[in-house]
Amino acid sequence: MAGDYAGAVSEEREHTVGVGPWKGMWPEGDHWDPELLAHGDRRNVLDKYRYWTHEAIVAELDTRRHDFHVAIENWQHDLNIGTVVRTANAFLAREVHIIGRRRWNRRGAMVTDRYQHVRHHASVEEFVEWARSEDLPILGVDIFPDSVPLETYELPRRCVLVFGQEGPGLTPEVHTAAEATLSIEQFGSTRSINAASAAAIAMHAWVRRWEFGQRVG
Repeated sequence: MAGDYAGAVSEEREHTVGVGPWKGMWPEGDHWDPELLAHGDRRNVLDKYRYWTHEAIVAELDTRRHDFHVAIENWQHDLNIGTVVRTANAFLAREVHIIGRRRWNRRGAMVTDRYQHVRHHASVEEFVEWARSEDLPILGVDIFPDSVPLETYELPRRCVLVFGQEGPGLTPEVHTAAEATLSIEQFGSTRSINAASAAAIAMHAWVRRWEFGQRVG
């Protein structure tokens, strides 16, 4: 039994997230966090950001954020929003926009919303006005009769990808305001896929096009 317990403890230690207190002389620089240096850094961040202050990490990300935005409608407290924010952080979206209710379930974001700029728009009209003031094409991602395949659509470098909530999808107002609506090809029996999954696919399509130069067609 003792051997089994020791093995379990060893395995748990191997899977501990982060690092302990800094060993040796502390590094110099404003981006280092004294509390983290003294007590360790257990945050879910890349190794290069270990012991950095939160503000320093956000400032560094801001120097290289991508030119696409992500928006999601939130009329029924959609549980997918947290996952969309987490994915937007992974692909370094410029901003995430919540349309509708201000409150959203942050559990799925896994604290990534601390590093991702999130903006709220009380209505579709307010969001559309903002997008047009920024000269950003609105691209909806949903299944409509006039939707075109995401797989063959030439995504612009600057754009905002908009997703509806689970079930009803994009509202007619967003559909009307969109320069285009994009569908994701599916090969199984279901008509649609989860909104958070669709968002991840669309963001990765942008990354393939503008970070890896993979043109369509």
